[in-house]
Amino acid sequence: MTRRLFDITTAALALLLLAPVMLAIVLLVRATMGGPVLFRQTRSGHLGREFRILKFRTMRHPRYPDEPDQDRITRMGHILRTTSMDELPQLINVLRGDMGVIGPRPTLPEQVAHYTPRQRGRLDVRPGLTGWAQVQGRNALSWPARIEYDLYYVRHRGLGLDLRILFRTVGVLLRPVGITGAGGVNPGFPIPARAPAATPNDKAAPGGTPISDRVAAPRKPSSPTVGKQPPWTIAYPTPNGTSAAGPVPAEEAS
Repeated sequence: MTRRLFDITTAALALLLLAPVMLAIVLLVRATMGGPVLFRQTRSGHLGREFRILKFRTMRHPRYPDEPDQDRITRMGHILRTTSMDELPQLINVLRGDMGVIGPRPTLPEQVAHYTPRQRGRLDVRPGLTGWAQVQGRNALSWPARIEYDLYYVRHRGLGLDLRILFRTVGVLLRPVGITGAGGVNPGFPIPARAPAATPNDKAAPGGTPISDRVAAPRKPSSPTVGKQPPWTIAYPTPNGTSAAGPVPAEEAS
């Protein structure tokens, strides 16, 4: 109840204070890209319940089929993405109860469909505007790394960790990094052919906690890079050992 009260109060105050800014964005998006002003997409929320996430549009309509997504991002859209102001309409999602202020970022249902039972643990809390994975590198991290950070948050969330996330979010907004993957397209979600086989590193530690659970503690590589999995991430086998889910346009997956 306390957490939900914090979410409602924060979202309501933010909407009130940022109303002039959001109105200006509405007018600019309408003038530069036409309608609609908002981008809506189905995402998976708490316990897998689906909802429609809201964002300001950052891409114009395609001029021809299969036009590259990076070519569709307008100058206005680039500014919105760089400053994360395209996410402001999600304050409405917070008021509705679809999201919270802090939590794992909501992902696409087709990605959730390939979660292992352990990975579905990131759905045990409401998705958030910002989260532990977001302040560790955002889309510059591999999907396995992001999920590990989210699972760590679900297991250890509390006032202390939430305050750390809020403090670091300010830094991320002031010095934005990892907004999109290479070429303006975020990496595709790795689809497992089967559950990852147990390895010696996954054996239980003396305290009874699998090492694969303990290594998700709050630490990150000095310079996370797309496509390079740090040693603490879980390997995701894919069909034939090579294929993975296709990349998702930056506007749709962040």
